[in-house]
Amino acid sequence: MAASSNDTVQQLQKIVDDAYAKFKGVQEGKNADYIPYLATVPSELFGLAIVTADGQEVTAGDVDYSFAIESISKPFTMAMVMEEQGLDAVYEKIGVEPTGMPFNSILAIELNPKRSINPLVNAGAIASVSMLEAKDADERWQKILDGYSAYAGEPLKLINDVYVSEAETNYRNRAIANLLYAYDRLYSDPMEANDVYTKQCSVGVTARQLAMMGATLANGGVNPKTGKRVLREDYVDEVLAVMLMAGFYDESGEWAYRTGLPGKTGVGGGIVAVVPGQLAIVGFSPRLNEAGNSVRAMKAIQYIGEQLKDNIFFDCAR
Repeated sequence: MAASSNDTVQQLQKIVDDAYAKFKGVQEGKNADYIPYLATVPSELFGLAIVTADGQEVTAGDVDYSFAIESISKPFTMAMVMEEQGLDAVYEKIGVEPTGMPFNSILAIELNPKRSINPLVNAGAIASVSMLEAKDADERWQKILDGYSAYAGEPLKLINDVYVSEAETNYRNRAIANLLYAYDRLYSDPMEANDVYTKQCSVGVTARQLAMMGATLANGGVNPKTGKRVLREDYVDEVLAVMLMAGFYDESGEWAYRTGLPGKTGVGGGIVAVVPGQLAIVGFSPRLNEAGNSVRAMKAIQYIGEQLKDNIFFDCAR
C-alpha cells in the first residue's frame, strides 16, 4: 500500500466512513464506572482516525474529544524505559509474559515468581514508572508528559478531574505498588510511583493525537508530523510484540487471532492498533465490554483491517 498517494487516502477515507456508519449505532457495553469520572463521559461518542507513516490523516466522528488515555499509556512508558536503559532492563526488571488474568490482578503477582509479569498490566506499568530516571515525582511526571507529547507531535495535558477521580479510588493500585515494593520489584517509593502512574493514566488525548502516537511506532520510532525520533528503530519491534501479546487485557489472544495487529486498549474507550511500516488506526467510544475494551472501537478497527488486508501476517500467508 502506497500510503502517500491521493488514491490511497481516498480509499482510506471511504473505509473509515463506512466503518463509522456501520458501527455508530452499536449499543453493546457500558462505560467504566469503577472510576467515577469515566461513568460521566457521553456514551454515544465515537471517533475513528488513521494516520499513515508519512503523516496523512483520515478521520470520522468525534476525533477531537479529549478522553483519558488510561492503559494506552503503558506501552509508551515502557518504550521510554527502553530508550533510557535498553531492552534488557524491561525484560529483567519487569518481564514480558502475558498473565492471562485481569489487568489489575493481585493473584497474578503472587502466582508468578517474577511478580510484575509484563509492562501492560497495572503491576508492570507501575514498575515501568518507577524505573524512569528522575530525582523526584515532579521530574518523573514531567518526563512522562513530555514523552507522550513527543509521540503525539504536540503538547498533551493532564485531565485533572480524571486524576482526582482516580486518586480518590485507586486503593487496589496502592496495594499492587506496595506488594511489588515488598518483593523488590519496584524501583522507587511505592506511593510516588503509584501517584505518577495515576497521572499518566489521566493524560488527555484525542483520537487524532493518539493516531499520531501510533503512527510514530508504525514509522519506526519517528514522529511523522515533527520528524523527531522518539524511539530507537531497533526497539520498535519489541514494543509492538508486547502490544500484540498483552495489549487487550485478557482478550489479547482473541484480538491477535482475529486481527494480527499490535494494539493497546484503555478503559477510557480508546484503542490504538499499529500496522508496522504503514499506519496506525484508532477507535474511541466509551462503551466497554466485560474485558474493558471499547466495543465500537474493536469492531471498527477489525473491519478496517479486514478491508485493507493489513494483518501483519497477511503477506507471509500468501
